[in-house]
Amino acid sequence: MAEKQTNVITLDDIEYSIDDMNATQKTLLAHVQDLERKINSAKFNLDQLVVGREGFITALAKELKQQEEA
Repeated sequence: MAEKQTNVITLDDIEYSIDDMNATQKTLLAHVQDLERKINSAKFNLDQLVVGREGFITALAKELKQQEEA
């Protein structure tokens, strides 16, 4: 027989049941989860920006080199 899965988070090595949290605690948890998603999204966007910048630097260097050769 499968055990019932409960919504549990671990904070400071202590497990807390989300079902047992009060409204304020659930709201704070929602903020933490939302901020985690935003941080991950910002990291993803930063990766894109860095790679894009490197692409433009490479393209600029190529253009400048071609100009010198001409």
